[in-house]
Amino acid sequence: MATVRGCNLPDDLFYNVDNNVWARREGDGTLTIGMTAYACSLAGEIVSYTPKKVGKSIDQNKSVTTVESGKWVGPVKAPVAGEILAINDAVAAKPGSINADPYASGWLVKLKPSNWEGESAGLVTGGAVATAFEAKMNADGFGGC
Repeated sequence: MATVRGCNLPDDLFYNVDNNVWARREGDGTLTIGMTAYACSLAGEIVSYTPKKVGKSIDQNKSVTTVESGKWVGPVKAPVAGEILAINDAVAAKPGSINADPYASGWLVKLKPSNWEGESAGLVTGGAVATAFEAKMNADGFGGC
């Protein structure tokens, strides 16, 4: 796992660095999607989670859910296009779990990708994760998680 400025960034995930979202490719080809620890730190404690409906098709870089904290309201964008298969009911009941465990119990939606092979090439994974997020944090003037 990469750690950049105190933010954990598991290197087995796929990241859209610009949008601060991650995707985990499951064995059946579906994706689990969530916010990075960096995004959670920027937002502060999440108090509201409003996902799109199951069955909705989402284009790449379009919102799969809206989250709200005490200082921010905004979309969490899909790293690739696809259809929403599931939302996280546990997060709906306790939105702060996104902050507490963004890479496991704080996942946001499950997605069936429509063009994984074509769109995943733009995502960052493995050893490139730390370098990509260090550059983003520098550009954003981010002090750390």
